[in-house]
Amino acid sequence: MSQENQPQENTEQKTMQEQLAGVKDGGKPKEPVRFESKQPKRVRKLGDLFTGRRKTSIARVKLVKGSGKITVNSKPIEVYFPRADLRMLVTKPLLVTENVSNYDVSVNVSGGGISGQAGAVSLGIARALDAIDNSVHPALRSAHLLTRDSRAVERKKYGLHKARRASQFSKR
Repeated sequence: MSQENQPQENTEQKTMQEQLAGVKDGGKPKEPVRFESKQPKRVRKLGDLFTGRRKTSIARVKLVKGSGKITVNSKPIEVYFPRADLRMLVTKPLLVTENVSNYDVSVNVSGGGISGQAGAVSLGIARALDAIDNSVHPALRSAHLLTRDSRAVERKKYGLHKARRASQFSKR
């Protein structure tokens, strides 16, 4: 057989085999093996939908340049979240990044109660601000606004009254 008829080996596989050859002998490879994604990372921009979750609530948040108006399920924030502490929780990402009057926020939230919904909206706004302007990431991270609160209600077990509450012990 001539060399012209032989199929050409993939140079990518060959370099990978060369890099890993040192591992078989007990040595370390000369360079770390890096795998890159074939698709480019999607750039998030103003007007995209960002998701926030808390307990069983899910919020879809949309930020646009504006005057600072916040609407939740087509209602003003004062109507949807009547308690001041919930309104403060929702606007905290905007206050921390000093963007209260720079963006209009439109939110569609469902599931859970109003406390869980307020937490979901807060996380969605924080994620949106972080994606739009990455310079605010340290401020949002230090205020613990980018971490999803994973606490949820524990399920009820059979043979118990609630998740952990058993019936009262009777000695006789």
